Amino acid sequence: MKLFLINILLAISWSALTGNASLTNFLLGFAIGYGAIALSPVPQGSGDYFRRLPRILSLLIFFLRELVVSGMRTTREVLSPLRRSCPQVIRVATGLREHNQLLLLSQLVSLTPGTLVLDISPEADALYVHTMFVTDAEIFRCEIRDGLEKRIREAFD
Repeated sequence: MKLFLINILLAISWSALTGNASLTNFLLGFAIGYGAIALSPVPQGSGDYFRRLPRILSLLIFFLRELVVSGMRTTREVLSPLRRSCPQVIRVATGLREHNQLLLLSQLVSLTPGTLVLDISPEADALYVHTMFVTDAEIFRCEIRDGLEKRIREAFD
């Protein structure tokens, strides 16, 4: 966490030194700071940051791609005169045991257009998801398990 804050400070410093406070310049400063921290002698045990940050970015990119694809599918459904939706409530078993990871998974699923997490099982081992576009429940479960859940586990374990 300390290295992440140092990286943020380096990105802010970069933006201040260049006189450009745009998001692109901040991200460039973040990347330069990341490289500088990676090349500098860092305290023992801080390799976690260099392993975790790329995985978090991978999770973010995957979620944004899913967001765009499901948004386009939902928009097409709303604007089309034909109804192709097949709404269902599906129980999705999850292997996540930490409550923060389970919360993140449920929030990312709910943020995706066409899906909504209705409840988490009392044992915290499954989500009940309402979805608009599922014909096969097992394929939907595999998409959640092999997509978001896998990337959340990789990023935060």
